[in-house]
Amino acid sequence: MSRRRRSVMSEDLKYELAKDLGFYETVEREGWGAIRAKDAGNMVKRAIELAEQAAARKS
Repeated sequence: MSRRRRSVMSEDLKYELAKDLGFYETVEREGWGAIRAKDAGNMVKRAIELAEQAAARKS
């Protein structure tokens, strides 16, 4: 049985982050499974930074 996890990030955000971090072409050619673990970690780190900035603006 295959279980799919629901993504926390929207697809648009993931592609935007991939472009900003420089591995968008890899995702386009080979899919998300082809990115390095380091790139995935950097993507999560950047998403957290953006969320913290947005929360600070609302305070």
